Amino acid sequence: MDERYLPKNHRVSINRRETGNISGVLEVVSFDTAQIVLSTEEGGLNIKGSGLHVTKLTLEKGEIEIDGHIDSLTYTDKKQEEKSQEGLFGRLFR
Repeated sequence: MDERYLPKNHRVSINRRETGNISGVLEVVSFDTAQIVLSTEEGGLNIKGSGLHVTKLTLEKGEIEIDGHIDSLTYTDKKQEEKSQEGLFGRLFR
């Protein structure tokens, strides 16, 4: 079977700044009650707030559900994220 990379649809749905559903998630980089950092199909996504919890995580489907008080959502540049993953040697020997 030929396994090809198929991008997932990236969607963010926030309800009353209390719950959220996000698809197109590649990885949960870190999380605590004040911040959740995700790697998504569209780059990094930082979610800040208070009392944040990951209520459901399905990485096979690329989906996450969160709750708590959501103050902000901030994307990081996809290209900047890829450069940071190259490491020091990758940048030195371009």
